[in-house]
This record gives sequence, structure tokens and C-alpha cells, in this order.
Amino acid sequence: MEAKVGNFEDLKWLEKFNAKGEYRGRKKLITGEMATLQIMEFCNGHPLHPHSHSYEQIAIITQGVCDFYCDGKKYRLGAGSYMVIPPNAEHYICVHDSPVPVINLDVFIPKREEYAEEYEKFMAESKG
Repeated sequence: MEAKVGNFEDLKWLEKFNAKGEYRGRKKLITGEMATLQIMEFCNGHPLHPHSHSYEQIAIITQGVCDFYCDGKKYRLGAGSYMVIPPNAEHYICVHDSPVPVINLDVFIPKREEYAEEYEKFMAESKG
């Protein structure tokens, strides 16, 4: 495998919406052979999205303040905080009183193929 090199600033934001068409936030994505890195931005009042998946997830808050729920327990996280979310644990982020948008950096292991495919398609369509 060859090294991948790029500039994070050159990546475009992909806006995400829930099934009701409500804006959830926006993301950028970097993927390798074995892991996926996702940067999400959430603003106050975004729709909540409790979910679980078979991936281990490491979430790092780089900006803002949020309540992060994992298996029914609330954790107050701010810039510099992190959480390691075990596979299959129900979790979600709640942003309701942050003075700035929350920037959440997620690392997924193993690689999230469906995220990589969605983002690669988005980036290809954005060039046109």
C-alpha cells in the first residue's frame, strides 16, 4: 500500500440529513486500508441519532461542549475530551448549549466501507 497524502482543508464538507430531512451536521472523511477518520460538525439543537454499530469508535471533541451518551449514561465532554465507544454500544451526541459548533473527530476500526464509498462519490461529484 502506498502512502496517501492530502490537505484536510481541501476536503469538502458533506452535509448530513436524517430520514425526516432535518439537517444533522456536516462531515469530512479520511480513510485508509484498516481505519476511517471522520470529522463531524454539530450545532446546537441538531436532531439526536441514537445508534450502535459493530465498529469500535474513538471520539475526540476538538471544539465546543456537548453531552455524549453511551449505553444510557451521559458524559459532559469539551475540547480535548475523548471517549472510547465499544462495539455495539448505543451512543449519540447532544449539542444544546455550546458557544461554538462542536467539532467531533471519530476514528472507526475497522474501516467503514459505506462511509468511504459515500464520501468518495460525494467528492467525485463535487469536482464537476
